[in-house]
Amino acid sequence: MAKRNNVVQLAEVKPVQFGDALRERYLSYALSTIMSRSLPDVRDGLKPVHRRLMYAMRQLRLDPNSAFKKSARVVGDVIGQYHPHGDQSIYDALVRLAQEFAARYPLIEGQGNFGNIDGDNPAAMRYTEARLTEVAEALLGGIDENAVDFRPNYDGSTEEPVVLPGGFPNLLANGAAGIAVGMATSIPPHNVGELCDALLHLIKTPNSRIETLVDLVKGPDFPTGGILVEPREAIVEAYRTGRGAFRLRARWEVEQLPRGQYRIVVTQIPYQVQKGKLIERIAEIINAKKLPILEDVRDESADDVRIVLEPKTGNVPAELLMEQLFKLSDLETRFPLNLNVLDKDNTPRVMDLREALQAFLDHRREVLVRRSTFRLAAIERRLEILDGYLIAYLNLDKLIKIIREEDEPKPKMIKAFGLTDMQAEAILNMRLRALRRLEEFEIRGEHKKLSAERKDLKALLKDDGLQWNAIADEVRETKKKFGGKTELGRRRTELADAPAEIEHAIEDFVEREPVTVILSEKGWIRAAKGHLDDKAAGELKYKEGDTARFAIHAQSTDKILLFGSNGRFYTVGCDRLPSARGHGEPIRLMIELGNDQDIVHLEVLKGGRKFLVASDAGRGFVVPEDEVVAQTKNGKGVLNLADKERAQAFAVVPDGANSVAVLSEGRKLLIFPLEEVPEMGRGRGVLLQKSKGDRLSDAQAFVLSEGLPWGNRTIPAAELKFWRGERAQAGRMPEKGWPRAKRFKD
Repeated sequence: MAKRNNVVQLAEVKPVQFGDALRERYLSYALSTIMSRSLPDVRDGLKPVHRRLMYAMRQLRLDPNSAFKKSARVVGDVIGQYHPHGDQSIYDALVRLAQEFAARYPLIEGQGNFGNIDGDNPAAMRYTEARLTEVAEALLGGIDENAVDFRPNYDGSTEEPVVLPGGFPNLLANGAAGIAVGMATSIPPHNVGELCDALLHLIKTPNSRIETLVDLVKGPDFPTGGILVEPREAIVEAYRTGRGAFRLRARWEVEQLPRGQYRIVVTQIPYQVQKGKLIERIAEIINAKKLPILEDVRDESADDVRIVLEPKTGNVPAELLMEQLFKLSDLETRFPLNLNVLDKDNTPRVMDLREALQAFLDHRREVLVRRSTFRLAAIERRLEILDGYLIAYLNLDKLIKIIREEDEPKPKMIKAFGLTDMQAEAILNMRLRALRRLEEFEIRGEHKKLSAERKDLKALLKDDGLQWNAIADEVRETKKKFGGKTELGRRRTELADAPAEIEHAIEDFVEREPVTVILSEKGWIRAAKGHLDDKAAGELKYKEGDTARFAIHAQSTDKILLFGSNGRFYTVGCDRLPSARGHGEPIRLMIELGNDQDIVHLEVLKGGRKFLVASDAGRGFVVPEDEVVAQTKNGKGVLNLADKERAQAFAVVPDGANSVAVLSEGRKLLIFPLEEVPEMGRGRGVLLQKSKGDRLSDAQAFVLSEGLPWGNRTIPAAELKFWRGERAQAGRMPEKGWPRAKRFKD
């Protein structure tokens, strides 16, 4: 038997530019992310996953008065029918809609462990149960009355709503957040009572000014409370442009204790701040001694928030302590506003407050017209049937005779009484008990009632004023049900004026006492109480193989300057230094100093002085003390260095100094006038000592007439004549009998 050749017909291959193909596919991905994942719809304030959750739960009849069902059942229905994505992402969305600290007006009522404000995760979906809340019911109201359009689901097996009817201003009430491709949205939650007032005002005055609306919508209302301290001008500007930020602080109070002491109790924390991480951060601040006046932090929270802060002394004003904590921790945050949403045409754009409110009203008007039209059609059908019933009652005997004698009574009935097909079908389906005399009066009563309703609906559909009146009534009903007079609707976030600048710094209240700052050879730093002499400092315990290097006297309120071999100056407060009871802490934990770098010098910051700094390449300059103070851990770069160079010398320029002495590793000494060294704020400096393979070891400024201090000896000026010269010379070897140390000071 001959073999059949199977020929596979290939589609035509068309060459496509890689850039064009990439652009087309990336655009498709971007549009999918923007429209189907990240940005909410301005009409119902929901993203697709939230909308599908709401609709799936309604299909499961999980209304507020029904029994709870497993969250896993809800997630399974959402995946199977509407949202074919990962179950964890859907469950996360469900959980957030049920968390009272995350959603201002929860759309889902949860039963079981749905997480907490500490940041703990919820239980698995098989352990938790859920049902809709009254707020969600308001969003879904009228969905079966042709209020919105439906579209096929992902596999065409059923339909899902394009948008919910939205009888609740969910976009601004619950807010939204999302990151799309090239754009993002961030909308804080607001108070529904205030939103309803603004909606009612907008119905009466469509061209309302933003300032007037802000008088009604005073600002965000977060579920976790807090205090909004953003100036009104900034709030108005944010709502006018649709972009801005709101400064939110924790709510706190002072509890007085005996002997003039007090403690601070934080009762509300900013929105989306996890309490557990917040307390960890405050504990880190205490351990790092960034706020030395703060002694301890405790979490005494139960169902409410209660974070206790214990200051070391009652002398520090609580306001000052809290101002410092606001700067250092998430007790103060800024919540962004970016009112970027999808409008009714599915076009992403940033709206102002009036546009967002008006879009909600326009949607409610469209829903009202569609529901009214749907209701009118239902009334028309019912009145047609009732008219048929009344004809049947008037001709009951003849009608019964036709039904008994005719094999096909329907056509005969239509011809005999002028009935429509629907009327004849309804009569034939009528029960015998409905033939009672009393039923006729009930039908006439229903007919009269429906006729009046039909008249009202027709008038409503023809009159814009009646439509807006009906919407205003809906808004008033929403305010009554969820507004400020209810427990759910009362404002939680207090509005306050922006805080005034506090004149004093926290350092002003640190207790002043003498300390000795000790830095070891291996870079461990600590502060011992009192002014220790060199012997006492040397007798302190050090790690094995470590010894003392620097020991300077200071006060607990002082700051110390550290000059690194990388040419940078660092500033550290003495109140931040660890106690000398232990070995201290590595200085590298406090400042950004590389492992291959070292500390050249340690000095108490006094201000107003001048320093001489130099590198081992022999280059240096004079820098004012006030120019080297650093504000961050990174320090402040002063002495610029070339590759393989290190900062080597540091010296305080004494009053009246007129000369500079430099000493090389090869013990060559050179003395020249101080005026030859420039004063700079930053740079590489000038050549102080010329070297050929030799490196600079030390340098100092001194008063020539008083002699050269070197170790434990001062060399008289008369003996220095032979070593005096000009800057950038090589210098000469010291005389016999002079100190042999390669540094002027130990």
